[in-house]
Amino acid sequence: MMILLALFCMIPFALLIVSSITDEKTLIHNGYSFIPSALDFTAYKFLLSDSNSIVKAYGITLLVTAIGTAANIVLTTLMAYPLSRKDLPGRNVFSFFIFFTMLFSGGLVPSYIMWTQYFDIKNTIWALIVPGMLLTAFNIIMMRTYFTTNIPEAVVEAAKIDGASESGTLMKVILPMSMPIMATLGLLVGLSYWNDWLNGLYYITDADLFSIQVLLNKMLLDVQFLMSSASSGMGSGLSATLPSTAIKMAVAVLGCLPVMVIYPFFQRFFVKGITVGAVKG
Repeated sequence: MMILLALFCMIPFALLIVSSITDEKTLIHNGYSFIPSALDFTAYKFLLSDSNSIVKAYGITLLVTAIGTAANIVLTTLMAYPLSRKDLPGRNVFSFFIFFTMLFSGGLVPSYIMWTQYFDIKNTIWALIVPGMLLTAFNIIMMRTYFTTNIPEAVVEAAKIDGASESGTLMKVILPMSMPIMATLGLLVGLSYWNDWLNGLYYITDADLFSIQVLLNKMLLDVQFLMSSASSGMGSGLSATLPSTAIKMAVAVLGCLPVMVIYPFFQRFFVKGITVGAVKG
């Protein structure tokens, strides 16, 4: 069963990678196959033709993911821990406001006006970090629930008796026992930042600040425009020979490949956090 589940997860990625290096005519006539009859790396040559932009976009994405994930975990912890304490004044009021944001939103236009005109983050690195993901109600509720159900009240009371302050209790008692939720949220938030392209689409017009997802999306739109121009007779000979299907697959590979390569090296920290948290719990 474990082998089958692993295959169900890995086979689509294998098909994705093979399709990205398969000849366009072969894809059109024979469909997708794990063993292509003809290989063609034109898609990668096109996408990597401007390697400097690709490297810069990867750097922007790594920076945003690191800063955004760390800030999200810190702010989520600082919000969730007080809400987990039953003696917090106004606890239900704060919880209501947080939960309310999960049900209703001001909408895209008011959000855009707020971030661009009042906070003035357009075409800055903060436009890729702050809107929508820096602090989310779902993460706060998840961490608050973990603190409430998995951290015994007796442990907090014992820390108080020993003279620990609230910050000392959080840093020396609560957080060491909360590695599973920290690792889980860190993974989820990190993937969200890595895969995010909407913030770049809305708030970034400076090409020097494009993340890898925004840059690849722009390249894909350029290819679609060239192909539509070629089909209408207005495109050049180059646009007619671009492998549009293979380029779509290559875009997906370039977007997710770094995560696939890096994740196995961080998986042991994720598993260790779960194990340590379970033992201490």
